[in-house]
This record gives sequence, structure tokens and C-alpha cells, in this order.
Amino acid sequence: MKQSPLDLRHLNTLLALEAAGTLSRAAQQLFLTQSALSHQLKLLESAYETQLVERDIRPLRFTPAGQRLLVLARTVLPQVADAERDLARLLQGRAGPLRVAVECHTCFDWLMPAMDAFRPRWPEVELDLVSGFHGDATVLLERDEADFVVVHDRSPPRKGLVFHPLFEYETLALLSPRHPLAQRAYLRPGDFAGETLVAYPVPDDRLDVMKHCLQPAGVKPARRNAELTVAILQLVASGRGIAALPAWSVATYLQRGYVSAVPIGRKGLHCELYAATTTNGAQRAYLQEFVSIVRDIGLREAGGAPIGG
Repeated sequence: MKQSPLDLRHLNTLLALEAAGTLSRAAQQLFLTQSALSHQLKLLESAYETQLVERDIRPLRFTPAGQRLLVLARTVLPQVADAERDLARLLQGRAGPLRVAVECHTCFDWLMPAMDAFRPRWPEVELDLVSGFHGDATVLLERDEADFVVVHDRSPPRKGLVFHPLFEYETLALLSPRHPLAQRAYLRPGDFAGETLVAYPVPDDRLDVMKHCLQPAGVKPARRNAELTVAILQLVASGRGIAALPAWSVATYLQRGYVSAVPIGRKGLHCELYAATTTNGAQRAYLQEFVSIVRDIGLREAGGAPIGG
């Protein structure tokens, strides 16, 4: 009897292709090059001597043979995940603390759904939020006051800490629809010079637009602070200044025409989010799964892209 060419990697690949709709986006999700993913798919098709995916259609379409393997993937992979979770509970224990802290004021839009998805999988884990927003949440890890923190950008290597890539997102400039700059194709650093930047009450180096755009250009606009996203956008809508916020946090306001969005820079201002844990904490199975859930839901809910994709 001919040995099956299938393994779990192939099943994951097929699910990624179904979700992404294109080879390039699926490769990003799997942290592979497009050529490596294409080669893997061709080997599988060669082994079965049949085409699994129609590649010349967007989104790509599965053949009947590919559809059958998708059914298998949807059945088998959740069972494998459940079995591995049960083994981890037997070997490492079912319970433990998972204290979550954030540096990002708008992270709760996708973090809360991730926490909701995690709870039924690990009901014994003590999942909790560390109150407040923190300028450098990694300090909480070092003081054993948190187990998982969301941070902007990867920090330099630090003993005892591990940084897990989550996703890339775009920061947009938000303006009143009546603002003259609202008609621009994109904003340059100099466009901020004579404006008031409405932002959260955090240091300049904790704001994406300051750290990655304005500070390198030597531009320091006047600042006006507000604690809440809705307050920031109210000030923007009334012409009191302009803001720069992640695209996911302002989607509903843009749909209503409450404010206008303009890219920052010709290619847009693309930033990265990471999760930081202690080295010891990273070995805990439930924390590993939480990182994976946060990454997957962040990609979906925040419209992000894989880091390095």
C-alpha cells in the first residue's frame, strides 16, 4: 500500500490557503516564502497525481480533491490541538497565572476577543488584566507583576525576556474632513509642523508617528492630550488638531465619515506589535497557546499582516 504523503504541515497549509485566498498571503501567514509554499503544494499534488488548487482564480479555488482534504484538515487539526492541550495539562499542570498588560491604548479592540477565545480552552488558568497603561510594560515582567505584555516594536535583547511577533499594522493620520490636508494622497513629516498633534498622554517615544516619522525628521508639533480614543477623534472632528492612530481603532468612525484618514508617508506608516514574556513563562503550554490566539485574532480583527511578510 502506498504511504500517504500527508502530514500535519500539509493540512495547516491547506487551511491557510483557504483563509488567505492567495499563495502570497498564505505564505505570509505561515511565515514561508511564496516559492517554498508553492513547492510544498506541488509536491503534494504530485504525490496524489491530481490538482488540489486552481491557482489562476482570485481568490484561489479548491478542486474536489482539495475540498476533500480541507474537510480532513478541519476535522483532524482541532483534535490534534485538543490532544496536545490535554497532554500539556497532564505534564505541566492545568492552572497558573496569566496576567496581561498593554502599552497600547487601543489594543483592547482585538485583545478582548482573544481572551474570550482562550478562556474555554484553559478554564483553570487565572487570566487577568493588569490595570492601567504602562510606558514600559516589560518592567512588569521583570518584577513578576505580569506574565504577558503587548509592546510596540521589538526591544533589544534582554536577559530573561522573549519577544514573540504578533502582527504589523498601519498608523493613519486622522483629520477633520474639512481640513486642507484631508485631500492629500499622503502626509509628509513637514505637514505636521504647524499642526497640533492630539494624542494619548504618553511620552513622544511611545507614539508611532513621533518615533518612526516625526522625530527622525526633526519635527516636533504642539501636543494636546486626551485619555480616550473617542475624545481624540472628537477634537480632530472639530478641527482642534490632527491625530495618528492604528487603522483598526478608527474603522467605524471612518465608515461614518466622522473623520478622514490619510496615509503617513508615500508607502504608509507600518508598525509592529510584539508580545513579551519571561523566558521561563514562554515554556508554559497555556501561555504559548495564548500567544498564538492573540496573533491569529489580531491578524483577523485588526486587519494586520504577519511581521516580515
